[in-house]
Amino acid sequence: MNHAIHYSIIASDLAAHLFEITLTVAEPDPAGQVLCLPAWIPGSYMIREFARNIVQIRADCNGKKVALKKSDKHSWHAAPVTGALVVRYQIYAWDLSVRAAHLDQTHGFFNGSSVFLAARGHEAAAHVVDIVKPAEPACKAWRVATALPELKAKRYGFGTYIAASYDELIDHPVEYGAFALATFTAHGVPHDIVITGQVPNLDMARLQADLKKVCEAQIALFEPRSKRAPMERYLFMTLAVGDGYGGLEHRASTALICARADLPVKGRSEQSDGYRTFLGLCSHEYFHTWNVKRIKPAAFAPYALAAETHTPLLWLFEGFTSYYDDLMLVRSGVIDEPAYFKLLGKTINNVMRGSGRSKQSVAESSFDAWTKYYRQDENAPNAIVSYYTKGSLVALTLDLTIRAETAGKKSLDDVMRALWQRFGRDFYKANGGRGVTEQEVDALFDEVSGLNLRRLLDRAVRGTTDLPLKEVLAPFGVAFAPASVDTAAGLGVRTTRDGNDCKLANVYEKGVAHKAGLSAGDVLIALDGLRIQAANLNDLLHRYRAGDTVTLHAFRRDELMTFTARLALDDAPQVTLTTLEKPPALRKARNAWLGK
Repeated sequence: MNHAIHYSIIASDLAAHLFEITLTVAEPDPAGQVLCLPAWIPGSYMIREFARNIVQIRADCNGKKVALKKSDKHSWHAAPVTGALVVRYQIYAWDLSVRAAHLDQTHGFFNGSSVFLAARGHEAAAHVVDIVKPAEPACKAWRVATALPELKAKRYGFGTYIAASYDELIDHPVEYGAFALATFTAHGVPHDIVITGQVPNLDMARLQADLKKVCEAQIALFEPRSKRAPMERYLFMTLAVGDGYGGLEHRASTALICARADLPVKGRSEQSDGYRTFLGLCSHEYFHTWNVKRIKPAAFAPYALAAETHTPLLWLFEGFTSYYDDLMLVRSGVIDEPAYFKLLGKTINNVMRGSGRSKQSVAESSFDAWTKYYRQDENAPNAIVSYYTKGSLVALTLDLTIRAETAGKKSLDDVMRALWQRFGRDFYKANGGRGVTEQEVDALFDEVSGLNLRRLLDRAVRGTTDLPLKEVLAPFGVAFAPASVDTAAGLGVRTTRDGNDCKLANVYEKGVAHKAGLSAGDVLIALDGLRIQAANLNDLLHRYRAGDTVTLHAFRRDELMTFTARLALDDAPQVTLTTLEKPPALRKARNAWLGK
């Protein structure tokens, strides 16, 4: 069963958001070919049931109809045939995200995991895809952006593409439309940037220059001598919208969504918070080229896409990537030191805000990603911890501990390089790499650092006590300071706008609102008789101080309720990070850490 599997895909109805796919299996299973669509996409740990978007499906062989029987929620069993099996089906594509498929008159986008049925037993065969240009006038100027190798197509043109296996096929998303395109090289490897969506006065040259620095810094981190990237080319695919944020990593590309306001503007040299956030997103997804796309947890080698695949190691693969994304921005010179410590301080504050950090370890958070992290409810801050944000602080703690205790001779960089050399570098080669286990990760930290880090790993990864951040930052001349001397009290809530109303999204455990009896979902109406709206709650609270007692009116569903609250200062005060220049040893250690 090594004959190539053939697909054709065309945007058949832009207004109805329908892709038409034809799958041809030259030598189907004599017992009846099984066809299935993944239930989830690597990098996004939630069952998404992509098969629910199949609108209709039919099969034939030699022009005669072939019976298809659905065997489970995402699988079909074709009756035995003699000759090639041809399966035709429609996919409804209206998910404006990086995880599935989207199609309208402005562009088309799809991940293979959401549109290409797998022919069971043929996954190791070559997979050929004809991407057919739509005939509609709106598509006249459309081009194709994908990292899939071309078979009978010009780069960025419609035509035929090829993947060595089904796993490779679904690891190369496709974007097509009338997009902006630019190219830069990073240590000799071409990197393309595609921007879909209207972005007036886009400063593409600045984006190219900044991403080049970040990419070269990351390539050099993993391969400091050869500066050899693990791919022949790389593609940043970005959809610019009015308000959006997200990214998903792939082996030679990333799919991104951002607010168009976050992209750089010609003639404006200042670096906005939004642009800094977008660069951090690009850095994060690019770092995954090594950390999770090639260095993988054992549970993901290979992926089992029919059901949840649990691993306790997402703190390493997502958390460490979250640590390095901003760190590589400052090391590459794209942001300055004050900007980096502002970002780091924000991460620390976010982690300290939720009491869930004292109830769930990052190892548990990793394992429960499918049921808790990706399916958060209003009580999430009080029940769970993010393996992204706390995981990044675990990386910080380990990095600075290793640096301090080895007098700068070793660091987390050395651990990442060891993971790359042993588990990632040869992963996609014949008889190549394998996934890493939790036990191997623990042992590697001790081996590479020359230290005994087991107790710290148990505390940081498998425990729920707060990390010793003040202690590990001190030898690098970084100190905690209150973010504000403001004595105004708060309610201990996170609010969201519901029209003009102020709705409670989260009520933090043991905060003022919790003690007063308020709940997530309540709509605040008045404070001491003054109307509360989405935009004025902080202004009203600013006139009060800790210890003051106030009356709050709120709607819970359609019932008006009254609450008495005794205001207090925030239980999780915000902090900023300040840097010290003396003695010089502190500055020297910090320079080595930040790559100055």
